[in-house]
Amino acid sequence: MRPTLSGIEEALAEAGGVDAPRERAGRLRSLLARELEHGAAELLLARSGYEHPVIVAAAARADGLIAVAPVKPGLRADPDAVEERAWLLVAALLGALVEASSPGELTAGLFDGHLALHVAARDTDAELVPLAFEEQVAPVDRLRARAIAVPAGVLEDVADLRAPIGAAHPLLVALEVARLGGRPADPASLAEHEDAVLAVLEAAQPAVSRPHDDPDPSRRVARRILQRLDGMGKWGGYHTDFSHLARGFAGNDRALADEVGEALLLAGLLAEKPSVGQRHVFLNPRRAADIRGLIERGDVPAGLSLP
Repeated sequence: MRPTLSGIEEALAEAGGVDAPRERAGRLRSLLARELEHGAAELLLARSGYEHPVIVAAAARADGLIAVAPVKPGLRADPDAVEERAWLLVAALLGALVEASSPGELTAGLFDGHLALHVAARDTDAELVPLAFEEQVAPVDRLRARAIAVPAGVLEDVADLRAPIGAAHPLLVALEVARLGGRPADPASLAEHEDAVLAVLEAAQPAVSRPHDDPDPSRRVARRILQRLDGMGKWGGYHTDFSHLARGFAGNDRALADEVGEALLLAGLLAEKPSVGQRHVFLNPRRAADIRGLIERGDVPAGLSLP
């Protein structure tokens, strides 16, 4: 059974939906602000949106689709700025924006203290976003959320749109997964498209050096593991099963990859996600400088003892 409409959905229907007259924009903007505050509080709970769904909103502009979600705007610069469920909500929203358009550049900004996303596109239809979002967000555990399409005037105060910081930012990874027809909030879909996404990102960002050419076997494996995780944006919002660290290695290097993975965890370059049933790991944002140094130059940081 479909949940009862929220206040803003009722007001939208009464005002004429995305074709609501401009004089209704102020009222709708106030209702959306309340929904975003509610959603931000809900995302801190063990189960989010069960009594009242978390709401995200999208609108069509002449230059593409704009959307807002009740998460911290700092995500644009720091993938570790939001909790996992908040990140997956954003990933699902981005997937819906891509599905409802033929997107070009992705930028992120601010709306009333919350994260805004913009995908450059032509011939967009914001009313397709709620339908696409319903499927995109379905795999996210312990979350009930809905997308609404609003008139462009409701989101006219979106500001400071800029590209996400870092060529392998999880937002850009999610964008590529969605462009390939995947669902960026679904771990299975992400894994299915991982190789293709990595190839796209590597082509867009020429390597500073080649970890594959490192003459030391353990260091070469460590650099390749970290390079792959970095290329897929595995900085907290996205994480991966520990057993996947050995993917792409053959023969004796597969067993060595498991040992190197344990060493990277012990040294703190990788961190472990305790909230999932399997053993999942991600790059430790607090060790970003050491991680980059090892990937790009082969500099082994203090505290890392490779097998």
